[in-house]
Amino acid sequence: MGGTESVQERLNAFVAAIQSSMAVKVASIYLLRPGSELELSATEGLNKSAVHKTRMKPGEGLVGHVALTARPLNLADAPTHPLFSYRPETGEDPFKSFLGVPILRGGRTLGVLVVQSNRVRTFTEAEVEDLLTVAMVLAEIIIDDERVGGKKGALKGISLAPTKPETVQGKAFAGGLIRGSAHLHLPPVAPANLLAENIPVEQHRLEEGITILRASVDAMVSGEAASLSRASKEIYETYRMFAYDRKWVGRLREAVSSGLTSEAAVERVRNEHRARLMKARDPYLRARLHDLEDLANRLIRALSGEKLGPGNKKLADDAILFARELGPAELLDYDRKKLRGIVLEEGSATSHAAIICRALGIPLVGRADGILDIIETGDPVLVDGEAGVVHVRPLPSILDSFNLRMNVKGELTRAYDALKFQPTVTKDGHAVALQLNAGLLVDLPQLDQAGADGIGLFRTEFQFMVSDFMPKLKEQTALYRQAIEAAGTRPVTFRTLDLGGDKILPYIDPVPEENPAIGWRAIRIALDRPGLMRYQLRALVAAGAGKHLRVMFPMVTTVDEMMQARALFDREIERAASLDLDLPAKVEVGVMLETPSLAWQVSAVCDHADFVSVGANDLMQFFFAADRDNARVSDRYDPLHPAALSVLKFISDRCKANDTPVSVCGEIAGRPLEAVALTALGYRTLSMPVTGIGPVKAALLKLDADDLAKVLIPQMSIESRSSSLRGVIQDYCAQNAIPI
Repeated sequence: MGGTESVQERLNAFVAAIQSSMAVKVASIYLLRPGSELELSATEGLNKSAVHKTRMKPGEGLVGHVALTARPLNLADAPTHPLFSYRPETGEDPFKSFLGVPILRGGRTLGVLVVQSNRVRTFTEAEVEDLLTVAMVLAEIIIDDERVGGKKGALKGISLAPTKPETVQGKAFAGGLIRGSAHLHLPPVAPANLLAENIPVEQHRLEEGITILRASVDAMVSGEAASLSRASKEIYETYRMFAYDRKWVGRLREAVSSGLTSEAAVERVRNEHRARLMKARDPYLRARLHDLEDLANRLIRALSGEKLGPGNKKLADDAILFARELGPAELLDYDRKKLRGIVLEEGSATSHAAIICRALGIPLVGRADGILDIIETGDPVLVDGEAGVVHVRPLPSILDSFNLRMNVKGELTRAYDALKFQPTVTKDGHAVALQLNAGLLVDLPQLDQAGADGIGLFRTEFQFMVSDFMPKLKEQTALYRQAIEAAGTRPVTFRTLDLGGDKILPYIDPVPEENPAIGWRAIRIALDRPGLMRYQLRALVAAGAGKHLRVMFPMVTTVDEMMQARALFDREIERAASLDLDLPAKVEVGVMLETPSLAWQVSAVCDHADFVSVGANDLMQFFFAADRDNARVSDRYDPLHPAALSVLKFISDRCKANDTPVSVCGEIAGRPLEAVALTALGYRTLSMPVTGIGPVKAALLKLDADDLAKVLIPQMSIESRSSSLRGVIQDYCAQNAIPI
């Protein structure tokens, strides 16, 4: 059913095939018109003259009942049913048995598929299941016809594409607000022919396809990708390694030699990788699967004769790309000048596509469940990369509100730019350092773009996770050195590897745990496997030669763990000195306070730490026993709860008493309302995502921290019955014109 057939011809062929295969007298397709009427659109067995003339409303007659309930209806003697509606123009008088199933797609009813027989009988369960399967295939066919052919691909007077406004909540993976028109990214179709007619010819096809694939990847790495940051370029260089991987190509050759077509060989090897990698829970490891999917799709396109190359796929001027998943190479297939944003049904914040989007400044929303079922190419779309919301075919009121937000955001961005080089000093004279959270080279230019006072959290595990092999000592050293040099005289705080939990290295088998967040992770792994920790510390010491080196250990729960970790660092300093290597000009070793146990021993840990950094994300989830990645419980606590603020104040006070600098890093540090509260509690260094620096600075410049402290502290006593002080802080900010 392919080629240049019209939609009507394909539907006619479809009902004829159903009538023959199910041995029934009648097979008919009713499709839902825009005015919510069902129209007989194709039939084999009823009068052809009734096609496009017989219509009924959902709920009217047996067909209407199936459409209304979206459930199958199986009747042995349909004319005796009370809902039966006789339409003389159809000529259905002789027929008794009736089986109708809904044609569904993405929760929407597109129509009804009906078979009828002239004898009284009930269709079997197997026949019902078969017809449901056929209806599912039919839904895809008629939607794809419209997608490919637009108005020409639709039936006369019938549009099956969705038309009502929709809003989908996803996850924000790359920030920004953008409006544009939808463009569907359609991956290659699975192969129809599985067995090769001539194996030597098929082997030659495969080799040609691999050659074309590799040439396109080489062009991508040396061309478009070469203009990206080093971290982003490394992703494409890793991708190229996949294309030249001998094992991958060897498995393809084996499959073709066994008698498969080249396309079927790609599918077999793809499924082998899926089976292995889908067992991994770690999102970074899953990202490798997406790269392999991308590569497999690219090879199938090469085998089909499609021209491959960066920017080769055409787009409208304001295109927003919609896909189930997107690989880094597929991203560069599109014209960057026209690509305004991306929306994915799947995806992750740590995928290669997400990293590249952040580097290119392309808003990306992922985990938009079901979005592909309600979107069509050309639909107007609003993408909120800040909140992770996508508005499809928005109402005028939503469009107006969104345009206002875009204008306000533009004005605020200009206002924040004007404050970029202004020191962050509160109205009552407290200087606050606003630092950046980072982890890859792509983050480093943001230091100057945002006017940050340094890097308060450099997540060193990112380098390990975007690589398919353990980074060598010189590679680690080079990354850390570049971060220090990019910061200039500003401090950079390196957090040692925070592995475990949901962060597993692609080249190390994960250890199954029922509660990985509180399992074998971070400093626990480091102390049990000191070789890995010392290897990293050696790179950090080398990178800090002649510079100011700040290192902190994550997930420390006891003072003893901090002492052991510091001893490992001291051994690396002693080793470098014994080898007469250049040493850091200044060394500070700190602790990341993320557990309630260490919070109550903060004075003791200050004896062994040069600074304390409060990891607010983990501290709050452990404090409230609520997984911050679990949507069912993550919003059940408020970090501005008086008990939570009491703990944060206790930490600040004890660090001050021990003359130990203390900071907060995490999401709350980058939110203006929480940031003013932290400043009132005595914190003078906050580390946050780049998007938080401008808004937080604007708020703190208007804040009288000591005055807010007088309001908050009395309400943080152990006798407090309040579930949150958020409202109190909001009122204070409103009364004092503090922008939050």
